[in-house]
Amino acid sequence: MINIEAKLQRKHFNLDVSLRIDARVTAIFGPSGSGKSTLLSMIAGITQPDSGSIVIDGEYVFDSKLGVNKPIHQRRVGLVFQDGRLFPHMTVEQNLSYAFKLNGHQKQLIQPAEIMHLLALEPLKKQQPHQLSGGEKQRVALGRALLSSPKLLMLDEPLASLDEKLKQQILPYLKLVAENIHIPMLYVSHSKDEITQLTSDIIFIQNGRVVTANQTEHSISN
Repeated sequence: MINIEAKLQRKHFNLDVSLRIDARVTAIFGPSGSGKSTLLSMIAGITQPDSGSIVIDGEYVFDSKLGVNKPIHQRRVGLVFQDGRLFPHMTVEQNLSYAFKLNGHQKQLIQPAEIMHLLALEPLKKQQPHQLSGGEKQRVALGRALLSSPKLLMLDEPLASLDEKLKQQILPYLKLVAENIHIPMLYVSHSKDEITQLTSDIIFIQNGRVVTANQTEHSISN
């Protein structure tokens, strides 16, 4: 479960959100510039709110009144961005192993072999990022995030840089992850089609405010 009460003020943008999230997969939907990515950035610890609190799985990772602000590596949040951000000098297998070994002191939720099989990465394991297609890079990035054994998996427009054909190739893998791995997922997108294929639990954000939450597929299509 995730509880967020956070405010952030910038010169041309204000974010003010109050959310309780407990679904397996929750989509954060809204137009460009609405605050979707900023919200994820605050949860991850990349951006610090001006005030409020953020609780992940019962643990305070930020609280302005208590003076709590845990660094990124202590929040156990897996992040997947739209550009993958793989280590260019490492093979696919090494990228995955890095995340797994980095998390060696924590309880491992999933093993590299399981991820390789689930995301069909075995044929790619000796290749380097420059040899991969955009969709293959995103599958590796997803696998790497999962192997960090996160309490929360967050995907920030992970398909935005892919063409429609590649998007339709990746979506089944995202569904497999949602169905087979018991880690809460926040999925940010401005694509209605992507979202409705993954979940009916939807938070709509506009101008830095939560307009509606727990939307249905019908209402998001209007």
